[in-house]
Amino acid sequence: MQYLQQILFVALAAVSVWLFARKAGQIRRNILLGKEEALNDQPALRWRNLLLLALGQKKMFSNPLVAVMHFVIYAGFIIINLEVLEIVLDGILGKHRLFAEPLGELYNWLINAFEFLAVGVILVCIVFLSRRNIIKLKRFISKDLNGWPRSDANYILITEIVLMSLFLTMNATDLVLQERGDSHYPATGSFYFSGLLSPIFSGFSDGTLIAIERTCWWLHIAGIFAFLNYLPYSKHLHIMLAFPNAYYARLESPGKMKNMPSVQNEVLYAMQPELAPTDAAPPARFGAKDVFDLSWKNLLDAYSCTECGRCSAACPANTTGKLLSPRKIMMATRDRLEEVGRNIDANQSFQDDGKSLLHDYISVEELRACTTCNACVEECPVSISPLEIITELRRSLIMEESNAPQEWNGMFSNTENNFAPWKFSPEERDQWAIQ
Repeated sequence: MQYLQQILFVALAAVSVWLFARKAGQIRRNILLGKEEALNDQPALRWRNLLLLALGQKKMFSNPLVAVMHFVIYAGFIIINLEVLEIVLDGILGKHRLFAEPLGELYNWLINAFEFLAVGVILVCIVFLSRRNIIKLKRFISKDLNGWPRSDANYILITEIVLMSLFLTMNATDLVLQERGDSHYPATGSFYFSGLLSPIFSGFSDGTLIAIERTCWWLHIAGIFAFLNYLPYSKHLHIMLAFPNAYYARLESPGKMKNMPSVQNEVLYAMQPELAPTDAAPPARFGAKDVFDLSWKNLLDAYSCTECGRCSAACPANTTGKLLSPRKIMMATRDRLEEVGRNIDANQSFQDDGKSLLHDYISVEELRACTTCNACVEECPVSISPLEIITELRRSLIMEESNAPQEWNGMFSNTENNFAPWKFSPEERDQWAIQ
C-alpha cells in the first residue's frame, strides 16, 4: 500500500511539473514574439532593482499598512512553501517529517514560524477579500475587472485560506498522534497554533486521526500542484515574473520617450544628404499595430501585470471619466498575446486572423485620452509601463493611418514649420516680453 502511495505521488508530481513547464514554455515563446531589445547594461543597478522592487516591494510602502499585509502574503507564499520540499521528499521516499530528526530543535522552530505565517496569511486574505467584496474599493469594482478577472482574485485568496487551513489541521492531528506514541509520527515538540487546535481532535480514534492527517497532507500538496498550474492562467503570474520584470526595468530618466532612429535618420539625411547611404531601406513600420511590433519587454510587462489598478487610479484621464485605463491596456495586450499563442499552437505558425491589438483590443478613444504624464508607470509596484504600449500604438495610428484629430494635426504642422506648437514664427516668439 505504501509503494502505491509513493507511485501515485510521483505520478501527480511529474504530471504537475510537466504541465507547468509546457505552459511556461508557451509564455516564454509568446514574450519572445516581440522585437529584440537589449536591456542587460548596468547589472549592479538591475540587481538592486530586483531586490528592492520585486523582493522588498519598495513601491508598495507608499501605503505602509497595505504593504505590510501584502508582504505577509508574499512571505507566507515563499517561506511556507519551503515546507513543500519536505512534503515532496516524504511523498517520494514514503517517509514522514523527514527533516525532523536531522534538524532537531531547529525543525520545531521552523514549523512554528511557518504556522505564524500561515495564520497571518489567513487573516490578511480575509481582509483582502473584504476590501474587494464588502468595502468594494473603487479600483476593485472597475469595469476593467468584469467577469473572470474579478473572480480570479477571489479564487486565489480563497485557495490560500484553504491551503493554510489544511496545513494547520494536518499539524494539529499530527500532534495528537505524536502524543499517543504512533510509530509513524515522530515527536517534534509542540506547535503553537496547531497546539491550540489539537484538543478538537483529542476524542477521535487513531484511525480517524490518521485519515484526517493523510487527507489534509494529500489535499495540501495536491492544492499546491494545482495552484502551480493555475498561476500561468492567472494575474498571480506576477509572483514569478515580477523578478525578471524588475531586473529588466528601464534605467533611463522617468518619462523619457524613445525616438524612432529611422525618423531621426530621415531628418538628418534631409539636412545633410551626403550622409544618406545608397542602400538605405525605409522603416518596415512606424509604431506598433499588433503585439509583434512591440518589444519583448512590453510583452513581459503584459504578463507581469498584477491587475491591482494602482495605475488606473493614478491616471488623470481615467479619474476624469475618460475611457482610458492603463490596467485595461495591459490586460488587453496579454489577451491578444494569448490569442496569438493559441493561433500558433493550432497552426504551427501564426496565421493572419484579421485582428490586431490596435482597434480590436484597444480603441482609438483610449489612446487619444492619454496625456503621457507617466503617472501609471510611477505607481506600478513591479515597474510595468503601459505608457510605452500606448505611445507605440499611437505612433502607428498617426504615422501609419494618418488618424489624428485636427487639433493635433495643427500642432504637428506648427512644430514642423515654427519649431513650437503655436502658430508664431520663431522671430516673433519674444514679442510678448517687449510689450
